[in-house]
Amino acid sequence: MESRIDNNNVVTHVTNQRWDAEVLKSDVPVLVDFWAEWCGPCRMVGPAVEQVAKIMAGKLKVTKLNVDENQEIAMRYNVQSIPSLLLFKGGKEIARTIGAAQKETYLKFIENSLKS
Repeated sequence: MESRIDNNNVVTHVTNQRWDAEVLKSDVPVLVDFWAEWCGPCRMVGPAVEQVAKIMAGKLKVTKLNVDENQEIAMRYNVQSIPSLLLFKGGKEIARTIGAAQKETYLKFIENSLKS
């Protein structure tokens, strides 16, 4: 399955095959939303993640990874609960936050993580 852009063109869906190109080799920091179809809190987080993508456009890439379809990546990064949002910079995970939150909480998490 190829990576696809959400209908609002701000969130990229990544897969095992596209992980390195989309996340690890990105020129800008990448926020990855680890989620699954059956996860209620994941669906609640979706709109907040899309808003973050719009607000941070050009400074941050926002992606979603379905853990059911891409278990290899979820296991590699020891993602045990979803929603989990991992922030990558220069091909390395620099921070993570677990559980549903508001857009403002995610923006503060990103800002603080990129500062350090």
